Amino acid sequence: MERRICPLLSNLCIRWERIANEILMYFRGQKKSAQDVSLSDYIETGTDGAALSLMDVVSEDGDLLEQVSSKESAEQLHRAIRSCLTEQEREVVVLRYGLNGKPPKRQREVAVITGISRSYVSRIEKRALQKLRKELEE
Repeated sequence: MERRICPLLSNLCIRWERIANEILMYFRGQKKSAQDVSLSDYIETGTDGAALSLMDVVSEDGDLLEQVSSKESAEQLHRAIRSCLTEQEREVVVLRYGLNGKPPKRQREVAVITGISRSYVSRIEKRALQKLRKELEE
């Protein structure tokens, strides 16, 4: 009888160790991921009662600065176009580079629209870009 109990005890001990190891492995895994945070995790409730996630709070300052800088540059460019270019130069630049919210056009397309030759469009464009460069460098 004693010999039968010992194998049963040793089997129980082996099983117990396996279970204990599984539990320890589970807790170790949880400990590693306890530091992980998802942007979709809710952190609090907003003033309006809606749940607030990390994604709502985190912003990309670099992207915001780029947007502001781009907007300022675009405004500066539009002011320069209005102030230093002739009507014809303005029309060519706007059509050529799509500054009217439409896709940019090729010199040939601009020539057809304005009723002048492609080579003249090229000269106007070159002169206008030189004027703009000079204006924007000041």
